[in-house]
Amino acid sequence: MDTTGYIVNSVLVLLVLRQIQERPLDLRSLIRPVLLVAAAAAFFLHTIPTGGNDLVLELGLAGLGAAMGAASARATRVRLDGGTAVARAGVVAATLWIGGVGARMAFAYAAGHGFGSAIGRFSAAHSITGSSAWVTALVLMALADVTARLVVLHARGRRLERRSRATGERPIVFA
Repeated sequence: MDTTGYIVNSVLVLLVLRQIQERPLDLRSLIRPVLLVAAAAAFFLHTIPTGGNDLVLELGLAGLGAAMGAASARATRVRLDGGTAVARAGVVAATLWIGGVGARMAFAYAAGHGFGSAIGRFSAAHSITGSSAWVTALVLMALADVTARLVVLHARGRRLERRSRATGERPIVFA
């Protein structure tokens, strides 16, 4: 991973650190992460290799990312504030997010600093066609993580708002 890669991943970590502060679940809270991840995808994702077991690797890591994102969203506190859903990431949510970003950074670092041949042997033994499959899989993992987190979090917020409007109550409860 080069300097740009570290900068992009650091921005992703800072994104979750911002979410530790309570924020409304509005359009802006949806658009900013999508734009940042789309920019990262445009920078890193050039092709989607499909040879050998590349798709298995890519779908597997994307599934892991989606599971981590959904778990992070479930571990995020959602409550109503004046009828508007607000969310605040807690320790578990932040740990899942930073763990995912950290794991991707550690893999990229290891690949360029002494573990490249071991990854190459693993890839050959499991019919993974090369480094572009790994890059694609890791980017798809990040995209799935962010997307799942956003979808689950915003769905929880909308559900809480609908329930509040239906009952006429303004509960300060976590969804």
